[in-house]
Amino acid sequence: MPALALTIGEPAGIGCDIALAAWTMRRERDLPAFYLIADPDHVAARAQQIGLAVELGTATPETAGAMFGSALPVVAIDNRATAAPGQPDETSAAVSLASIRRAVRDVADGRASAVVTNPIAKHVLYRAGFRDPGHTEYLARLAQDMLGVTATPVMMLWCKELAVVPVTIHVPLRAVPTLLTADLIVETGTIVARDLAQRFGIAAPRLAIAGLNPHAGEDGLLGDEEIRIVRPAVERLAALGLAVRGPLPADTLFHAAARSSYDAALCMYHDQALVAIKTLAFEEAVNVTLGLPFIRTSPDHGTAFDIAGTGRANPESLIASLKLAARLAAHERPSRSAA
Repeated sequence: MPALALTIGEPAGIGCDIALAAWTMRRERDLPAFYLIADPDHVAARAQQIGLAVELGTATPETAGAMFGSALPVVAIDNRATAAPGQPDETSAAVSLASIRRAVRDVADGRASAVVTNPIAKHVLYRAGFRDPGHTEYLARLAQDMLGVTATPVMMLWCKELAVVPVTIHVPLRAVPTLLTADLIVETGTIVARDLAQRFGIAAPRLAIAGLNPHAGEDGLLGDEEIRIVRPAVERLAALGLAVRGPLPADTLFHAAARSSYDAALCMYHDQALVAIKTLAFEEAVNVTLGLPFIRTSPDHGTAFDIAGTGRANPESLIASLKLAARLAAHERPSRSAA
């Protein structure tokens, strides 16, 4: 299996730090081979800065696997990174985007088995003219540009104990009731079930659908979105042959016994999903993008500018992301013909 393509993320953030740290743990953690797409000089400087004696090797995707045991393979981009830790500069956006584009191109060409992305800083990209809402939407656009596939990306947060999907994501809470529709829930649930089956190897995925309101609306006493929107969506998903239950009260959805009854929980808004998984697995959760024509995982944390370059960044979420990406890639190679 080809090596995993790991992006540098925001050069001023902790992406480089955790990539270096993860490589030093490659044997004890039995890590799959990966290569870092970055400015090699920047990586070498950061390794020295955080005090890690890491052998770096100039690599291609094809040579990364053989090199991985003795050196961290670095696939060079043309862009030079000059940002100091915690201080994004005028080179940051170009480096971040060049690394992502190269990773997707390598997967599209069959030179990498999956994309693993380090955190980016959206405000840095926006200042440079970035026009996509975020990382995931940019990946969907690259899927269209490079693979000719129109993709509907779905964010799933995964750990061994729980998988959650926010149906609405980075929007103000007051906007959720207006954005939430039965069509959106059905589309999201269909993509989740398909990818759980095709990539996670779950033959008949079980979905739990949370309500929006406390007590799932209490039969309309605490809100009618469950009656108007969520319940009809659940019925439509069931009619498609999916194993689905809901709307369910979110406050009883995440204890151990409840978690054993489903494979993924669809939640109606961001914090309804993320509070639960970050409580269970703050350091180990993985952000998995479903709905793309290639596998993409990412650490479930940000750029952590305040600790970049200090050597204190925890690589556990990146390690979990690498392992999950390799597991999914081994189960099914990414499809290039359908989203």
